[in-house]
Amino acid sequence: MISVICPIYNEEKYIEKCIDSILRQDYPKEDMEVLLVDGMSTDKTREIVLSYCADYSFIRLLDNPRKIVPYAMNIGIQAAKGDIVIRLDAHAIYPDNYFSELVAKLYELHADNVGAVCRTLPADDSPKCKAIAAALSSPFGMGNSYFRIGAKEIMQVDTVPFGCYRKEVFDKIGLYDTDLIRNQDDELNARLVKHGGKIYLLPYLIVDYFARNTIKKTGKMFYQYGLYKPLVNKKLGSPATIRQFFPLAFVLGLIFGLALSILSKYILIAYLAVVAMYFLLALVYSLKSYSSISQVMWQIISYFTVHVNYGWGYLVGIYKILTKANFQAKVNR
Repeated sequence: MISVICPIYNEEKYIEKCIDSILRQDYPKEDMEVLLVDGMSTDKTREIVLSYCADYSFIRLLDNPRKIVPYAMNIGIQAAKGDIVIRLDAHAIYPDNYFSELVAKLYELHADNVGAVCRTLPADDSPKCKAIAAALSSPFGMGNSYFRIGAKEIMQVDTVPFGCYRKEVFDKIGLYDTDLIRNQDDELNARLVKHGGKIYLLPYLIVDYFARNTIKKTGKMFYQYGLYKPLVNKKLGSPATIRQFFPLAFVLGLIFGLALSILSKYILIAYLAVVAMYFLLALVYSLKSYSSISQVMWQIISYFTVHVNYGWGYLVGIYKILTKANFQAKVNR
């Protein structure tokens, strides 16, 4: 039996599409349970979910008074009856063979976690939303994060989204870390790898994920990703990937490069040249997904927003570690 766990909070815009894609799965319904763990939504999310619960006995709504994802996942895992746990996100739509393919490959590859490529879709058809989605799918925006940019063959990776785990994994490495509003899956997967576990990306399995609909929400999300990364590194004892340091280096370069430019015109020229090169690369990658001048401009802004917010969040996270400050942050919807 499989236990499908989906943390939810104020998802009225997306939850029906998500649940409908679950109902279309070719996996036997009698061998699955779907646990929707709600952070006490204030919109129509609970009403929508309860209507599905009334029609389908294998769908259940659980409460998560603490709101954030790690608590939701832990509530779901502890309530799960299956020997396989699949972690979903309400912002996504899943292919009809998602569950069956994940379960098959979990055993075939002798894996501890398997996941799919995340195809980021715009929240609507506006140039701004298209630009945000394109930036979050681009190597320039995301580096070598293969679950975002895609891969050519099945490969062993450090993390995957919406993964499929053997439930016994949580007995070995523990549950989700409730200190982490962001990066909780990255930390769990890094802990899994550290304990000798194997994670595989299935590039032919595509999940459609809806990006945030504003630059502000996108920036806040990546600020939180950056903010919690030093805490993740501290908990793990070492950084899980090298790519996490590039936005930090970019922000440090912007700050110290500008400060040093006061000392010499040659430093100023070099600084301006590097900044110009960044925006030139942003333009080149934006033109690859060109549909309008407006989208190109928004995409350049999206790249800059993602990189600066992640890097600045990382700096704040380091400061909080050094000063032993609290890592509280509001949930970003």
